[in-house]
Amino acid sequence: MILQRPRWTSADISAFFSAGPGERVAFAPAAISPAKLAETLTALANAHGGDVLLGVTPAGKVAGVTSADEARTAVQAAGLLSTPPLILPLPQIVELDGKPICLVEVPPGLPHVYSLAGRYLTRTGRENRLLTTSELSGLLLARSEAGFESRPAPGASLADLDPAAVQSYLDALAAPAGESWQRLLLARGCLTEAADGLLPTYAGMLLFGRQPQRFVPSAEIILVRYAGPQMGDEFARHDARGALPDQIRQAEAFVNTHMRRGMRIKGFTREETAEYPISVIREAIVNAVAHRDYAIRGEGIRLLMFSDHMEVYSPGRLPGHVTLENLLSERFSRNEAIVQALSDLGFVERLGYGIDRMVAAMGEAGLPAPVFEETVAGFKVTLHGRGDELVSADPAARWGNRRLTPRQERALAHLTEHGSITNREFRDLFPDLSDETIRRELADLVDQGLIMKVGERKATYYILK
Repeated sequence: MILQRPRWTSADISAFFSAGPGERVAFAPAAISPAKLAETLTALANAHGGDVLLGVTPAGKVAGVTSADEARTAVQAAGLLSTPPLILPLPQIVELDGKPICLVEVPPGLPHVYSLAGRYLTRTGRENRLLTTSELSGLLLARSEAGFESRPAPGASLADLDPAAVQSYLDALAAPAGESWQRLLLARGCLTEAADGLLPTYAGMLLFGRQPQRFVPSAEIILVRYAGPQMGDEFARHDARGALPDQIRQAEAFVNTHMRRGMRIKGFTREETAEYPISVIREAIVNAVAHRDYAIRGEGIRLLMFSDHMEVYSPGRLPGHVTLENLLSERFSRNEAIVQALSDLGFVERLGYGIDRMVAAMGEAGLPAPVFEETVAGFKVTLHGRGDELVSADPAARWGNRRLTPRQERALAHLTEHGSITNREFRDLFPDLSDETIRRELADLVDQGLIMKVGERKATYYILK
């Protein structure tokens, strides 16, 4: 019932309560009907977002909720009444005056215009009201970019979803035992209702599909490390494919493997350091995956590492009303279902999106601020690293003094050079080994935390962790 990393504390709720209901805060009794709750949720979604305190009467009396699961079910039912369905963070239970209050968060920058039984509501002050004709026209125009991720993926069925990936997501959500996974994914925008039953959306296939690239071939991250400051003939490359969470993990592992580590001269001392703060790398990768335009075919995300800088390019210009000038302050989700699922899985904070944190982390590390650019058809982030400040120009050995067999050391060397290794490639290095020995050697490297297994069965390969 509670988010993996609770955003709000009892002090935050007390502050909301003290301020009283308004344009971004609403009170609702625990017994409110889903239809009535949906009015406030859609009104906030069509305005600037906000929070609903469930378990507080409109007059401000704290009654609390009787059951966290019942509150969650009511919020989910209310979200499904909206057209399109509202995809919201999981409600959070926080105590107020010793009673459990359910906080329902409606993020700002949602990409759709939401209706309820044909009515388009917004919020002014503490009241929900109908949008005027001119307001509705303006809102439709401003939010017209979204929609691709919510479409059913042509030819996809529930059988194309990976049960293990779905279960991992249910575990991350701490879904109650017996709750329908289909209903949950429907509420999260990963399934859609069709005449012949539930079907995966593009978001569902990208997040949980067995082979997402069958449906969105360009949904991949091309990872390249060049030896010098420009593109050249000497490079290491890995193409991260599979479901989006796996792509993020592969990309981070690639950068970790190929990022230089060494000693930096600071004053009269030497300190261990790396080219870039790993938190900034993670934010850049996650933002590219979460916010790229998946409707653009023939072009994937590109992460290019050079000796003095790194570039992360994603297809699709800045969405909605976001510009380079207001990038740090404004929010707009082109892919609300993907953003929310990645937030549920712990990859990204739903409201922050990480841009401001990237700027702060680079400053704290004594590095230049990221450079954000719009290209003709995309968005690029450039990070300038430590470059020649590093005394050592080589990636640090990642296995230290571990007790490894000569075969395992050679496999790790292959991984460092090529970015990945399969069972077949291991066998090519040692043709006389049995399949069982190969499996055991690789499993031991996984158990030691040196490599990570990606994919299943014939599609399995390994990357450095």
